[in-house]
Formats: sequence, C-alpha cells, structure tokens
Amino acid sequence: MPELKQLHAGHAPAVLAFELANRAYFAASVSDRGDEYYDRFTDRYSALLAEQEAGICAFYVLVGEDGSILGRFNLYDLKDGTAELGYRVAQHVAGRGVATTTVRELCRLAAARHGLRTLRAGTSRENVASQKVLTKAGFAPAGPADLGGKPGTWYQRDLTVQP
Repeated sequence: MPELKQLHAGHAPAVLAFELANRAYFAASVSDRGDEYYDRFTDRYSALLAEQEAGICAFYVLVGEDGSILGRFNLYDLKDGTAELGYRVAQHVAGRGVATTTVRELCRLAAARHGLRTLRAGTSRENVASQKVLTKAGFAPAGPADLGGKPGTWYQRDLTVQP
C-alpha cells in the first residue's frame, strides 16, 4: 500500500528518478522544469528542505511498496491558515484514483498537522484530469488563474468542511 510521507533528505535519489522518468509526461500538461532543474537538482532539493524546516512549505511524497516515488504533493506558502497545493503523479499510476485519494489525505494533514483552514490549487484549462481530481477532493472553482502564461482556474477548498 503506498504511503504519504513528509519529504526528507533520504528521498532525494527516488525523487530525482521520479522526475526524470516522468519528465515528458509532466511537460504535456504543465510547464517543463527545464534542464537547469535537473542539473542543479541537489541544490534545489536542499533549498526545498530548508523551506520546509522554516515552515514556509510542506512537501510530501507518495512512496510505493518498492520505495519508488509515485507522486509529489506539496503545500506552498503556508501563511495565515492558507496554502497553495501542487501535485504530480507518475504516469504509470495516473487515472487510477491515486491523485484524488492522496489529495484528500493531504487535505486532512494540512488541517491536522499544519493548522491550515483553506487550500488553493491552480490548473490549466487543458488539464482536465487535474480539474477532476480537485473537484472529487472537495475543491470548487474560485476564479481565473494565469499559470506561467497558460490560462487556467484557481480551485479552493475550505478544510473545516468535509466533502
């Protein structure tokens, strides 16, 4: 059974393998991270851990039984009871409810562990799969979003209300 775990230094090799294996798949629906991301992965990963330690963000990985990373689920800009949610799942588990189930679990953790009351997530208009995940996880459209030059929609969920 896959397990949602808070990101730590030991996850770095598996996270890099996940990102590399799914790079083309991710680039089809979100902006590509670019070669620099992979060239400077160690530095960027250390910066993420520092942000998490400072309480600015909270990063999670969905770890498969074999230790591989099946998805990344992140809470950004934790402030005043709110945060932004970002996530991506491996191509080989997409369409199986993994993202929806894990986003729901992260919503519970966001409230219980991080004291958050509201989450927001942006998705491009073309990313129908992400729109479905957010809707099934209790998010509602909350307005237009500009996502790196791509038109999209902000979704929002009140964590004090169970869907």
